[in-house]
Amino acid sequence: METPAAPALPRQARPEVNITTTPPVKRERRWSMVAVCVLLAVLSALAAAAAVNSASSRSKVLAVARDVPAGQALTAADVTVAEVSTDAALSPLPASDKDSVLGKRAAVDLRKGGLLLAAQLNPGSGLGDSQQQVGVLVKRGQAPAGTLSAGDKVLAVTTPAQGDETSAKDGTPPSSVSAVVVSVSRPDATGSVVVNLAVATTDGPILATRASQGRIALVREPRSN
Repeated sequence: METPAAPALPRQARPEVNITTTPPVKRERRWSMVAVCVLLAVLSALAAAAAVNSASSRSKVLAVARDVPAGQALTAADVTVAEVSTDAALSPLPASDKDSVLGKRAAVDLRKGGLLLAAQLNPGSGLGDSQQQVGVLVKRGQAPAGTLSAGDKVLAVTTPAQGDETSAKDGTPPSSVSAVVVSVSRPDATGSVVVNLAVATTDGPILATRASQGRIALVREPRSN
């Protein structure tokens, strides 16, 4: 007698596998890093080129090494060499002109650290080229304090000699000499200054004689004149 066959088992369905089209993430990251590296290299090259161009556009020019009052002749100690960036708005004297500016006089007050310009210098010996110059030692109270500067017109007034009161009694005005201030020194410990005055050739000897006796006081004329 035959054994009946076992019933067939139903076939199980296989699980579906999702198929993706997204490229591998690792490859995208590698290309991004390469792009960043290339960009950094380009920026570094541009920065280096800019630095080289900036350095090559610098030039050596003349600068003021210390304060110089107007009318004073320049010495080697007054001028130094500085290296600055080229600027079309500035026209400082080149360093090669250093020897040629020595001996010239400042047309204006020069301040330490400033660039030296041709317009700041007088070609000749400065104020009073055609006149005689006399140095007058002025004590405190014999001139306006701190107000005299190169170019000021002044009267060099002769003060009475010690014990001489004749002019004061008879009302005769004191004699005076018209002059122009060439330069003024810094005050010393007593407050006295030396004022260089330009005067007519006929007045130089007279003013020098009175100045040596300490009989000169300065009166500044109005600057509007």
